[in-house]
Amino acid sequence: MGLMDIQASTQTKATANGQRIVNNFAITAATRNGTGSQTSNNVLVLSLFKMGIPVNGKNLFPSNIKGLPTWYTIRANKHGYTARPAQAEIAVALNTDTAAEDIQKLPPGGVVIIPQEWNWTKSREDIVYYEIPVDPLVKEAGINPDLRERVANMVYVGAVAQLFDISLDIIWQALLQNFNGKEKPAKINFDMAKRAYEWTAQNIVKRDPYHFEPMPDNNKGKIIITGNESAALGSLFGGVTVVAWYPITPATSLADGILEYQHIRKAADGNTVAITQAEDEISAIGAIVGAGWAGARAMTSTSGPGISLMAEFTGLAYFAEIPCVIWDVTRIGPSTGMPTRTSQGDILFIHFLSHGDTRQIVLLPSSVAECFEFGWRAFDISEQFQTPVFVASDLDLGMNNWMSEPFAYPDQPINRGKMLDKAKLEQFIADHGEWYRYRDYDGDGVGYRTVPGTDHPRAAYFTRGTSHSDKAIYSERSEDWVQNLSRIQRKINSARNLLPQPIVDQDPAKKIGILSFGSNDPAILEGRDMLAAAGIQTNYMRVRALPLADSVAEFVRTHERVYVLENNFDGQLAQIVRMEMSESTEHMASVPLGDGLPMTAQWVFEQVSKREGK
Repeated sequence: MGLMDIQASTQTKATANGQRIVNNFAITAATRNGTGSQTSNNVLVLSLFKMGIPVNGKNLFPSNIKGLPTWYTIRANKHGYTARPAQAEIAVALNTDTAAEDIQKLPPGGVVIIPQEWNWTKSREDIVYYEIPVDPLVKEAGINPDLRERVANMVYVGAVAQLFDISLDIIWQALLQNFNGKEKPAKINFDMAKRAYEWTAQNIVKRDPYHFEPMPDNNKGKIIITGNESAALGSLFGGVTVVAWYPITPATSLADGILEYQHIRKAADGNTVAITQAEDEISAIGAIVGAGWAGARAMTSTSGPGISLMAEFTGLAYFAEIPCVIWDVTRIGPSTGMPTRTSQGDILFIHFLSHGDTRQIVLLPSSVAECFEFGWRAFDISEQFQTPVFVASDLDLGMNNWMSEPFAYPDQPINRGKMLDKAKLEQFIADHGEWYRYRDYDGDGVGYRTVPGTDHPRAAYFTRGTSHSDKAIYSERSEDWVQNLSRIQRKINSARNLLPQPIVDQDPAKKIGILSFGSNDPAILEGRDMLAAAGIQTNYMRVRALPLADSVAEFVRTHERVYVLENNFDGQLAQIVRMEMSESTEHMASVPLGDGLPMTAQWVFEQVSKREGK
């Protein structure tokens, strides 16, 4: 596949030759927040998905509640690329505040769909204007005035469907799915889309090369879902029993997902998950630490500002060795920052969270499938190593819809780690002549634990956030302190090569390495193809956990040049790699982004190629 087939921005050059551009372009709908555009956008994504076209939707929305600009970009790509496009070829301009800028961003040969009643001046001669009478169509439909603003967005769904070849039957199916089979709201919206479809067919002459065509069976068996929903499902499959959380963008829908899907694990006598909306993030983390100490599989979901408030309790869980799971659906900071923009800027923060010498375990999913997998696997890891486990997702992965193969059912039984019930404790004492909570019997740094209520006279111990001996007895002796921290350090280090290992695509003949993590993966995969088409061959390692696996240092060591691509401002993964490697890393370049937007393949291509002098 050549560069011209891969780079989305070059597709518009085909317009000069009158070529059809099929299933390989992007549409950005520019609206106002709170006007009901979510339904319209979702219907278009679902429609393309049902046609078998690989599709991805990305929402760029304001942090204020209502009235400010919002953009939704739908990328269709027959090759299966799902990264944010560097440029959309089609703009649906429904916001007067941003229309001029939205039109200027279009490439030559692009298309703008705009309300006819605006009488907008055609400022460009190198794009196609389609003017649709949005307000008149809505008024003619006789829709309840209270619903007009929200249903008006279906006008652009109908126009897009007619102009770019989406059948009304597909739109109807997508609406039914969007409204969970409820025909009444689906029909109100469908009638508006149909009215716009028919008006467009009768009044607009198509003058652009863009078309959608069905790709039969291409998406057969696949699902479309958000990362937060996937994490919720994975947590339920992992045996979560206690959830405590406080609302925050972009993590709220993860806890909502557990509420929505908990029915899949209901017992005959009711729910199997206790879900509490706490009064703040401090209460939420306190609740799950207490639940984890009592033997529950407990979790919370939050974002950067919430993590800040959870630092002290997380340090307690780390030092007292209490299992719990914290999902950090990362947004951009510091401070309030841009709360509805994506980022990977928390990994240094959560890896070393809390004061003193701490080193937290962090899982780094890159896809909705890994959000599901790490949803259940995080509990096993947390109990195996008796420590908090963070899962660092982000807004782009968590809140946007992604296509995926169906999730794989957990391939191993639940791992409760070194937990002693009455019988196991009795046998342990018989074998060892003793049991002390913080004593390292196996050399891996992980002690054996009981939970409150274990019916054995030797089961009790003091759980302390203060210094203690391996017998759980209060102690300020330096020897006890150093011994305890050394054991915990050994425990965390022993996890290094037992956590999810990096995914590597490596050919020894290639001298350039790309190192990254998380939701950058789609942009890097596409960017590598663009680089290869330009004669730049690369290897690629995607890190999936902290502390880093030993193979990361080996990857850096065996390349002449390594580029660490990540979506934060300070190059945090590069800092961690440098900190952990004893050898020189002068050949490793930190290439951070950190602009609040998902990474694009074009950015990957430009950053690597310019450093390679191409």
